[in-house]
Amino acid sequence: MAEEVLQVKRTGDFYYPIYFEEDFGSIGEALKKEGLEGRKLCVVTDSHVAPLYLEELKKALENCAAEVTEFVFEAGEKNKNLDTVQKLYESLIKAGLDRKSLLVALGGGVVGDLAGFAAATYLRGIDFIQVPTTLLAQVDSSVGGKTGVDFWQYKNMVGAFHQPRLVYMNMETLKSLPETEFACGMGEILKTGLICDGDFFRFVCGEEERIHGLDSRMLSLMIRRCCAIKAGVVERDPREQGERALLNLGHTIGHAVEKLKDFQLLHGQCVGLGLIAAARISLSRGLLTEAEYEEIRRGCSLFGLPLQADGLEASDVLAATKKDKKMENGRVKFILMNGIGRSFIDKTVTDEELLAGIGAIIA
Repeated sequence: MAEEVLQVKRTGDFYYPIYFEEDFGSIGEALKKEGLEGRKLCVVTDSHVAPLYLEELKKALENCAAEVTEFVFEAGEKNKNLDTVQKLYESLIKAGLDRKSLLVALGGGVVGDLAGFAAATYLRGIDFIQVPTTLLAQVDSSVGGKTGVDFWQYKNMVGAFHQPRLVYMNMETLKSLPETEFACGMGEILKTGLICDGDFFRFVCGEEERIHGLDSRMLSLMIRRCCAIKAGVVERDPREQGERALLNLGHTIGHAVEKLKDFQLLHGQCVGLGLIAAARISLSRGLLTEAEYEEIRRGCSLFGLPLQADGLEASDVLAATKKDKKMENGRVKFILMNGIGRSFIDKTVTDEELLAGIGAIIA
């Protein structure tokens, strides 16, 4: 087991550790440490991840579980819906999983969101753990307890807050990631720095070569910092009543683009576009300098994130932002930047400002 374990906690509400490991060998010990041994487990994963890691993980779980079953669904955002959840419920019922059973989410954000939502609602809630295998999931969706699925074209419209019992990261899984998937994770990492740590943002941009070279020490340091920042925000605001909304920087316009492109662009790529759009609006308000705006665009470019999306109309993107679940009383709760590393919530962004931001990212 790694000596250093990051803790996510909030007195009287939830507590869980985040493990950073180099293989799956210690996951059984982690479960025992949290009192989760001797249970029926179901590993939930998708068709991309299953051939790579399912059998290895199941073998690592066998010594600490009463029984290990699996549920594999077709990979892709298009399958993060209630139909897939229904099939998972059926599988859990047939396997005899009860309220003491445990779901194990093995995969990226789609798997973690879907498995977490199923855990939150099956038998009115059972335990689950996150085993994220993508950079995006490791730095973002596996931490914080947001679960959910898409409903028709509306992203994450159905969901629940349900905290995992633990998060177990096998850093070696990053070596099997396609370049585009790795870039998606970098979009969330850049976002994290832009929210509250400008030094971290600039540090990451300055270490491009080591990051692209998958330097394990650098990756671990970077992921730990992102998890520590997000854990701190989640501890203070677990149900997004205030500060946690800052984590949505780049997401309002990013989600709109993601939906209109029918998920042909990946989530992290769309977040990168959303960061540029938010930076453009911040620039127009005099909150960012031209140099800072270009620094943000350069950061996205360094890690292979698109700077523009084609085939979109600004008016359609604007309309899609109005369907965002973060709307309040008909107003977009937007995140702006007052300099790099200083973000804030603003409810006064106008349609004209949104169109200007959108205009900066459509070809």
